[in-house]
Amino acid sequence: MKEQPVCLDCYPYTASSTILTADHARNSPKTVITWSRPLPQYAGQTLDDVMEAMGCGFEEAVQRLQPAGAVYFRMHEDDVQRILKYVPTMIGSDGLPHDENPHPRLWGTFPRVLGHYSRDIGLFPLETAVFKMTGLTALEFGFADRGVVREGAYADITLFNPDTVIDCATFENPKTLARGIEAVLVNGTIVWREGQSTGARPGRVLRRSRKAEATA
Repeated sequence: MKEQPVCLDCYPYTASSTILTADHARNSPKTVITWSRPLPQYAGQTLDDVMEAMGCGFEEAVQRLQPAGAVYFRMHEDDVQRILKYVPTMIGSDGLPHDENPHPRLWGTFPRVLGHYSRDIGLFPLETAVFKMTGLTALEFGFADRGVVREGAYADITLFNPDTVIDCATFENPKTLARGIEAVLVNGTIVWREGQSTGARPGRVLRRSRKAEATA
């Protein structure tokens, strides 16, 4: 039986983000609170700073913040680069738009791969970077006529300057717009131009093609 490569979905950061739990925070060298329903004033602060402000220990601080979200700094840059470079790895943001102080991956994932990892570091060519976030994803999930630029396909297109594109979102200022993105089209309609949304919403729910389902 022929072995199939394992496809991965990765975002280009050394920190992850999800709900706040004691187990996650306990195993993280650094934890930043992204939101807290009962104590929203602590959004954007480290758990260590929150504990000091509350004058309590780890377990009590986590409990008093609940429900809450957090960013966990516990990955190594070498590992991130190794996973990104792996041929079957797809690029995805996995962003959480409802967070009051979200992970910068929500705003910076794709320009970070294009600018930092492809252009500046040279981890892989620009064409590979684009394929990892478009065509490869469409193939893996069975989205017909997506992720390619050709006649008859859906016109989902991002126009960017390869010399200037870069992420600007940081953990301190996670909602900062990227540079070098000229325009974005969804299904042939311009949804982003000159640094702002056009207000158009031509997106639709995508379903796997029957052919992809049959071969999955």
